[in-house]
Amino acid sequence: MEVVMEVVEQLKSWIEVGKESDFPIQNIPFGIFKTPGGSARAATRIGDTVIDLNALAQQGFLDGLDIDHGIFRYETLNPFMALGRPVCRKVRQRIAEIFEAGNPILRDDAEWQADILYPLHSVQMLMPVHVGDYTDFYSSIEHATNVGIMFRDAANALFPNWKHLPVGYHGRSSSIVVSGTDIYRPNGQTKSDTSETPDFGPSKQVDFELEMAFITCTATGLGQPVPVETAEDHIFGMVIFNDLSARDIQKWEYVPLGPFLAKNFGSVISPWVVTLDAMEPFRIAGPQQDPVVLPYLRSDKPHNFDVQLEVFIRPENQQEQLVCRSNYRYMYWNLAQQLAHQTVNGCNINVGDMYASGTISGPNPGTQGSMLEIAWKGTRPVRMADGSERKFINDLDTVIMRGYCVKENLRIGFGEVVTKILPAIPYQS
Repeated sequence: MEVVMEVVEQLKSWIEVGKESDFPIQNIPFGIFKTPGGSARAATRIGDTVIDLNALAQQGFLDGLDIDHGIFRYETLNPFMALGRPVCRKVRQRIAEIFEAGNPILRDDAEWQADILYPLHSVQMLMPVHVGDYTDFYSSIEHATNVGIMFRDAANALFPNWKHLPVGYHGRSSSIVVSGTDIYRPNGQTKSDTSETPDFGPSKQVDFELEMAFITCTATGLGQPVPVETAEDHIFGMVIFNDLSARDIQKWEYVPLGPFLAKNFGSVISPWVVTLDAMEPFRIAGPQQDPVVLPYLRSDKPHNFDVQLEVFIRPENQQEQLVCRSNYRYMYWNLAQQLAHQTVNGCNINVGDMYASGTISGPNPGTQGSMLEIAWKGTRPVRMADGSERKFINDLDTVIMRGYCVKENLRIGFGEVVTKILPAIPYQS
């Protein structure tokens, strides 16, 4: 494996790729795009060039891969994902061959390039998958501990079940949207500690949650668990996930059944789905799990990945400001354990299901993945460059999340998730 990866890391493309680009020829992610007046279809990306996979297939560049030439003309990646990871692997390999620096077949044909290649700034990126079901986990021990300390006490920060199973809940898939979609501040019920009855109105505590999410590419039947050792065979790839939250609404509503209106008003994902194959060089072991987990959650293979994550806040007409730098490697419960637990009771999965990690926080100052933690429940406001302070997210603030992996001379990234918070729409009965 080390020899193979050494060769892959040396690959260069005839498409220009900047030194700090998330999208070298080793990445080859998948997304859905459209051009002005054109229909939605599948694409990949090298540097800042979008590659029309439907046009590439129609011109015969993907012949011999045993895939339908029309598989990339759909408005989501679901039909392609359903072909499975082995087929995806073959497609990525063929794309790498076509765009490798020494291959002249498309490099030297301007007419074909005009039909297949688009500058990134000239296209609109769309929601890459149709999300049928969505699960949000709670898998960062640092985040769970911080929240437990804030709302209970240090001695009882984690509930008794937390180190024995990946805690999660089923969220709302209809409000998962792609980067660049503005989100309205939600209305709902809130109750202060000094009031006997709740009030209704816009949330005063809108927060981001820095997460990543994986997307499944298979369908299983009821009663068919997915073993932890083969869980990754069912996972197509990953995106960055901003799970927006309204903390004041959440505080009042979450007992006894958990998040509801506080979590379903908008979650935002990055437009490019990065495959697990592309992330393979950055695989690492996760934190030591103590106590030892039950057999159905045990795996000898490391399932964490070294993904550097950053969050910025950009006030209206201001420069963006870094407020968090964390890493996906901190996850106590990994993606294989999450999927194994999700299905161990016989729950079936489908192509396009999305599974978010839960807020990703680290052990050090500056690594907390939410404003709730960064500003510690509002007691430590973040001072912005313009002199204003943030305990949570203000109207017209834009939250920007970025994620990338770096190892020696190889950088693989996810791009960014951009989310602007708009004022609440006044409620009219």
